[in-house]
Amino acid sequence: MRKILLLFTCMFGISVFSQIKILKNETLVEIGKDNSVGLYKKDDKFTINYQDINTSNLNTIRSFSFLNLNSDVESLYKLISDGFIDPPIGNTTLELPNDIVELHFEKNYGQPTVQFIQFINKNRKYVGKSQFLNKKQIDKIFGKSTGKSALYDKPTTINNVNSSKPNSSQASAATPASSGKDKKSKK
Repeated sequence: MRKILLLFTCMFGISVFSQIKILKNETLVEIGKDNSVGLYKKDDKFTINYQDINTSNLNTIRSFSFLNLNSDVESLYKLISDGFIDPPIGNTTLELPNDIVELHFEKNYGQPTVQFIQFINKNRKYVGKSQFLNKKQIDKIFGKSTGKSALYDKPTTINNVNSSKPNSSQASAATPASSGKDKKSKK
């Protein structure tokens, strides 16, 4: 009887711990951020997060995502940059997989600015609005001023850097480091 009771106790203890699952951390790469607007990348999916100024709660963070299928991130940046030079009449409407986003161009204090207006789940009743952003802020968000725009087409995994064949300039830089590793392994 003791053995059966001990067996049930052990099985009950194991079943309690088996309910906890360990989830993988998602690796998001920050391309750029300015104030409350940021651009992030995970694999080939890009997400723009912003603080919604359309709600009374200032802590509301909204986001919209899209894939970089045909250099869509670069195309969005170019669309916004061209809008600063020659503002379109009315809003520019973009249809994303889950949302509709409008680019609203306006001059604030004589400076051209853009605002993201998001229709959440493609429903015109639920609207989120970002702050107005100038050209310098857009450059920072899209990683143009920091050089992180090079990450648009690159995979997000850090270990993938060494898997490609080095070209001649990388090979000469990699040679001294590899010879240092060989010396340590001989000891």
